[in-house]
Amino acid sequence: MELWLFYQDGSASKPADALVYADGSILPEWATNDELLRTYALDDGGVVDSSGRAVGAFIHIEDDEGQEAALEFIGLAEWLVVDCADWKMIPLENLVAAADGTATKIAASISNPDQLQGAAFALQRGVDALLLPDDAEMWGVAQELAAQRLADTTGASEASAMVLDQQIELYPLEILGIEPGGMGDRVCVDLVQMLEVGEGLLVGSSASLLILVHGETLTSQFVPPRPFRVNAGPVHSYVMMADGSTKYLSELVAGDEVLVVSPSGSRVVSVGRLKIEPRPLLLVRYGDDIGRSGQVFLQQAETVRLVSNIENPLSVTHLEAGMKVLGAAGEAGRHIGNAISSDVEEK
Repeated sequence: MELWLFYQDGSASKPADALVYADGSILPEWATNDELLRTYALDDGGVVDSSGRAVGAFIHIEDDEGQEAALEFIGLAEWLVVDCADWKMIPLENLVAAADGTATKIAASISNPDQLQGAAFALQRGVDALLLPDDAEMWGVAQELAAQRLADTTGASEASAMVLDQQIELYPLEILGIEPGGMGDRVCVDLVQMLEVGEGLLVGSSASLLILVHGETLTSQFVPPRPFRVNAGPVHSYVMMADGSTKYLSELVAGDEVLVVSPSGSRVVSVGRLKIEPRPLLLVRYGDDIGRSGQVFLQQAETVRLVSNIENPLSVTHLEAGMKVLGAAGEAGRHIGNAISSDVEEK
């Protein structure tokens, strides 16, 4: 997905793929000296490149007639630049659907940061370019969305909009013991995307040694799967966030971005809601091969599973001392979720 700058007098340089301006405007020196920057003029409803060649149309959509006028250019124009009045998503989705499989590319004119995600991921495919004003906040969000689009298209995790300060590396942890944990307020974290088998969240009572709790993606004899859910334990537990910080489960709110982890990689997913209920708990203690230990409280239920180093996740109700599961090490010292260098001991 390309990012285009809509130039008006005084606009500063941006890392744009193209510069769009009203016909007759005088371009700044920084634009004319950039040989890689494409320029397009908007000329009476048309889009003209620097050589004077008509490459598309600019349509302002206010009603059905505007949408029909834009649809007439699908398959004919190289670029269709659209500006939706009052920002209506349905016309944009209709154009994206109509352009799919054709040579026509859609550029959406954006005037508000809230419009960016809708345009970038309209019908999952999204538009081909975002036309943006000279606004630092909007460019920051747009660059993150462009990186996310690239990651979704190529599968390249390094292109993710969220860059972690540390690489998440899973390694085996040994179950040291399991015992009753009393009653507690258990948190189910419901996500806005489906989870795959093997994926879950890193949680635990200590940020220094987190354990990977599997999502409810597997079929059970008595309850249907909830492939968007991780039964993550009680309110006091840490959970790994998308930026490498931690939050208490009790602090999560809809819209927070957590890190979904599996043995094959990680990805960023937003929280849709939380479901907090009193439930009986198990206390699971575990440790690694260099002497560190940790613990996690989890609901005493067959559907709560830990990710193991074998093919099948292990139900917490069938755990035994000596079994191996997967987890990750982190910094024990945390201040409002961020790692700090102070000496902190958690037991």
